[in-house]
Amino acid sequence: MKKKSLQVALALAVVVGVFAWKQVRKPAADAEPPSQGRYVIPAGADAFTFGTLAFKACELPQKRSAATTAAFCAPFEVPEDWDKPDGRRIALNLALVRSAEAPDDDFVVLLAGGPGQAAIESWPQVAGALGPATKRRHVLLLDQRGTGESHPLACDTDLDADALPEFDLDHVREQTRACLDKVSANADPAQYTTTVAVRDLEALRQALGGPRYDLVGISYGTRVAQQYLKRHPDGVRTIVLDSPVPNELALGGEHARNLEDALKAQFARCTTDAACTAAFGDPYLKLQKLRDGLRAAPRDVRYPDPVDFTSTTRRLDAWGLAGLVRIFAYSPETAALIPLAIEQALAGNDAPLMGQIKILQDGMGELAGSGMQLSVMCAEDADRVERDPAAEDFLLGNLLVDVVKAQCEIWPRGVRPADFNEPATGDVPVLVLSGEFDPVTPPRYGEAVVKHLTRARHIVAKGQGHAILGRGCIPRLMSRFMDERDPAALDTSCVDTLGATPHLIDYNGAAP
Repeated sequence: MKKKSLQVALALAVVVGVFAWKQVRKPAADAEPPSQGRYVIPAGADAFTFGTLAFKACELPQKRSAATTAAFCAPFEVPEDWDKPDGRRIALNLALVRSAEAPDDDFVVLLAGGPGQAAIESWPQVAGALGPATKRRHVLLLDQRGTGESHPLACDTDLDADALPEFDLDHVREQTRACLDKVSANADPAQYTTTVAVRDLEALRQALGGPRYDLVGISYGTRVAQQYLKRHPDGVRTIVLDSPVPNELALGGEHARNLEDALKAQFARCTTDAACTAAFGDPYLKLQKLRDGLRAAPRDVRYPDPVDFTSTTRRLDAWGLAGLVRIFAYSPETAALIPLAIEQALAGNDAPLMGQIKILQDGMGELAGSGMQLSVMCAEDADRVERDPAAEDFLLGNLLVDVVKAQCEIWPRGVRPADFNEPATGDVPVLVLSGEFDPVTPPRYGEAVVKHLTRARHIVAKGQGHAILGRGCIPRLMSRFMDERDPAALDTSCVDTLGATPHLIDYNGAAP
């Protein structure tokens, strides 16, 4: 059997999420008048110039779809090494989605997650959620260097491996060397860090003529937003941080513990519900039993592919289980399936669990082959992550720490500024969003971010998971926040109507 051991391991470390409504505009809290006129696109125009950038009409493709998004694209080049402006230059993929009405002079900027996701590829997932906020604001989509079509550090190495009953770090090192050999042919991987990407973002602002940004960061994108704020506070009008990563955090070091905490909190809901308890007992103990069984004896599973229904056979081991359960835990709808999937797997039916592996592959495959992800983590996190003895009995164990350490023994390390891990500060209006059961960036991360900002508000959505900007009334709140720039004045009571999805007792649904 073939197993994507490196792909699964890397996918365990990352993810983004996604997903709107009508809004009455009011003057900003500090009486900032709306400014109009600098960035109006004439009706029917298929070309225009903003600053020094010449935009032309284009269509943005959507992955696994024939649909496209109407936009305007412009060529945008930057030095690969900003300290060597006469050296190699790289083309960054830039698109502008126009506002529905006459625009104000600020731009919404989407900062995608990962590390490794591209803004243009992510846009269809978040367009609905940002619809109200972008009614009178153009959207800038800049694929971060190393992602999408911005000089991508794509490895495309063969991540399959035969006869690997357990995860093999030697195989990880082998694949990392192969990836490095490929991308080094036309790129310097040390130049693809968050810090360098922030310089690109500021260069774009200057090329446009100096507008201010409304930054919307999701997951890893929140790191980019905070680093930009530290370097260029005058370029920021507002910030939305969805599922934030504090500057102090080393990515990968707490993933195992965060997943464990989220699963325990989710499963506690089951053990206090009579119907769920009758059906599954204690799902946490059942999950441990399944994991221990797969550690002792991985098994080949034959199941129908949920996309094309072809019969597929794959190896399921403890690491694969960890990856699948982690993906399930990202959203309340799929988290509600976990106890049922575990129960079925213990009874010998792995199809409900394995059927979701398509999500793991399609959503994370490009990240597993992303050298940009390694450039970020090796420069910014690897030397600060440590094995946690207490995590050995967690579902993820210390796998992620071991993987990062092994890869960064090989991958070039870029420069991390001395103040990189210091928190972002200042009085820029900031709205922070967290999901109660987020298995990656729990609410305590949001609390850590807001305590250093003088005009910040933290909203925790009950029952929700990772990346929540599209949930319930949050799109409307984001729009009001960008209009008024007063997070303290937001009426967030509508968020209280959100909650966890009841656990499915069987395939007919939850208990009545």
